[in-house]
Amino acid sequence: MGSGPISARTGNGGGGGGSGGVGCCDMSPKCRCRGRLNQHCFLSPALIFFLAAFLLLGSVATLYAWLFFTPLVRMPYYVRTATGLSPPSLGCQEDNEGSWSIGVFYGDSPFSLKPIEDRNVWKDEGAAWPVANPVLTCASASDAGFPSNFVADPFLYIQDDTFYVFYETKNSITLQGDIAVAKSKDKGATWQQLGMALDEDWHLSFPYVFNYHDQVYMMPESSEKGEVRLYQAINFPLQWKLERVILKKPFVDSFIIEHDSKFWLFGSDHSGFDSRKNGQLEIWYSSSPLGPWKPHKKNPICNSDRTIGARNAGRPFVYDGFLHRVGQDCGETYGKRIHIFKVEVLTEDEYREVEVHTDFQESKKRQNAWNGVRHHHLDVQRLSSGEWVGLMDGDRVLSGDSFRRFVLGCASVLAVDALVILLGLLLGAANYIIPLNWRPHNLGKRSDAFLAWESPNVSSSKARWFCGRLNSVPAFLRVWVKPNTFSGKLVILLIFLAGVALMCNGVRYIYGGSGADEPYPLNSHFSQFTLLTMAYDTRLWNLKMYLKHYSRCSSVREIVVVWNKGKPPMLEDFDSAVPVRIRVENLNSLNNRFHSDPSIKTRAVLELDDDIMMACDDVERGFKVWREHPDRIVGFYPRLINGSPLKYRAEKYARRHNGYNMILTGAAFMDSQLAFERYWSEEARAGRKVVDKYFNCEDVLLNYLYIC
Repeated sequence: MGSGPISARTGNGGGGGGSGGVGCCDMSPKCRCRGRLNQHCFLSPALIFFLAAFLLLGSVATLYAWLFFTPLVRMPYYVRTATGLSPPSLGCQEDNEGSWSIGVFYGDSPFSLKPIEDRNVWKDEGAAWPVANPVLTCASASDAGFPSNFVADPFLYIQDDTFYVFYETKNSITLQGDIAVAKSKDKGATWQQLGMALDEDWHLSFPYVFNYHDQVYMMPESSEKGEVRLYQAINFPLQWKLERVILKKPFVDSFIIEHDSKFWLFGSDHSGFDSRKNGQLEIWYSSSPLGPWKPHKKNPICNSDRTIGARNAGRPFVYDGFLHRVGQDCGETYGKRIHIFKVEVLTEDEYREVEVHTDFQESKKRQNAWNGVRHHHLDVQRLSSGEWVGLMDGDRVLSGDSFRRFVLGCASVLAVDALVILLGLLLGAANYIIPLNWRPHNLGKRSDAFLAWESPNVSSSKARWFCGRLNSVPAFLRVWVKPNTFSGKLVILLIFLAGVALMCNGVRYIYGGSGADEPYPLNSHFSQFTLLTMAYDTRLWNLKMYLKHYSRCSSVREIVVVWNKGKPPMLEDFDSAVPVRIRVENLNSLNNRFHSDPSIKTRAVLELDDDIMMACDDVERGFKVWREHPDRIVGFYPRLINGSPLKYRAEKYARRHNGYNMILTGAAFMDSQLAFERYWSEEARAGRKVVDKYFNCEDVLLNYLYIC
């Protein structure tokens, strides 16, 4: 458990066989039986032992979950209406398909796209300084009144200076894919949800939108329907009608492109007996997108390994006179990454493409980044300015992650069951693995027909033999493991510890979520901050661990190390997921941490001492609180100065008295411009001299400057 952000205006079982075929112990003090079941004690020593063992292990696992895990419950999203806020929607539920989101990218070419945060776009109304990806999430749709588990497959349609994005949203109630639409008037920095563009009785995705003869058409994936359907806008962008079914094939992720005076349809049909899922590609051609369509002579163009990018992954584009196709690599998991191919030959008889290199870098933050684990769709287009804009989806978990975690968690719990049974056998709480009254000869009176069947039946004989052999295991184990000896006690202790570890492991898989430390949105927007710390040559080993940990936090954009003394390290010495900058200072002074730094590109700075280690989730919660109150210092360690004469009270005292009037700046968010300008103002000169004299009290000075 980490510190919360604070805002300032400145047993042993009994012996004997519990389940054997002998008589009941009735009302003896040892058993305390209160009922009978088939002439056996209802509360036998074995049952009591097992209940006590699971109660103990369950308590340990509960404590473990309480200490180390945030409950796996996504925050409800209140829907804005004309009369205010409605009750929370059902959106953003954990989904086995993933938690896809959508981001905006810009670049000089489609092969060198950079995320929107690199453009340093600030939006006061979104408390985003700068705006950061993802710009569209399940919360975006859910907040607009359309409960969504994830959003994916974005297609961009540009009309004058307005961006429209059509995308798949998985309905949290019907668990079906629908097509939603949003628009942006600031080149993708902020988006307004417009509503549902298309909602059918079957799954829809991949809403490919294009122009033809001054009309807008959409061709979403309708493979569940077994058709390729073309819709025409009758009131763009929300009203569409079915123009026609252009192919009776269950194509997935299809697009139409005009090339050399013909229209070409690319799609994948996974319904064939010999089709390789996510590794098959077909091409059809026509003189019009309305058809009729003819198959390419070399169909299927591809039907091989799913890693090569056969399945389409977005809109094709033309660059340097060549058509390019985007395909998805589904080798490690569905939608792992994208590949871009240059089409060298496309005729009715031939097709040839080669993969081209891209500069897109996968995040080292892995699951802490919104697209750190996989990305499977890209729509890139050239603007009138010559710049390229792209929409890409991404996910922080693997496909089937929630089901995999559930299976592993259940397997861990079953392993705990086996260990508890083993402990019961070793300690003598149970004498049999298969209770005698479960065995065939104890089933009571049977008919002559059953006896005639049982005698020669091989399966019945094998079952009796197996039960007998299994029930001989306890005696065999007690020969080798004697609980009264030191070695026997050690074995029992190790078995118990293994049970505790497996129980905690099961809780981690079932209850602990994907393990990702996600950022907290504010007004459906995300942002980033710069982390700043001071370091010395004598603590280089600690700095390496510090940078490796905090660079993986979702919202950290850059880490600035204020080097106060000694030879500065080489950047190659650090394992960091974000850029690291060493700022060498001439004088060893605590004032250096508040130097004005024009190279810092974010409004928020987290001043964090290099000897403080906290969970990324605690850092992200603190960042969200600061975004709500950017004019304040928001930190993690409060202090209270009061009394007459004044006394400096520590954190425990401040929390106990529910009051504080100072925040330690060694772990605090602040406005880099506001805080640094005040600290280095002429009015604070005397205070800075005191800080240099005592090598202390920089916290007091900055808090005082905020009050004044």
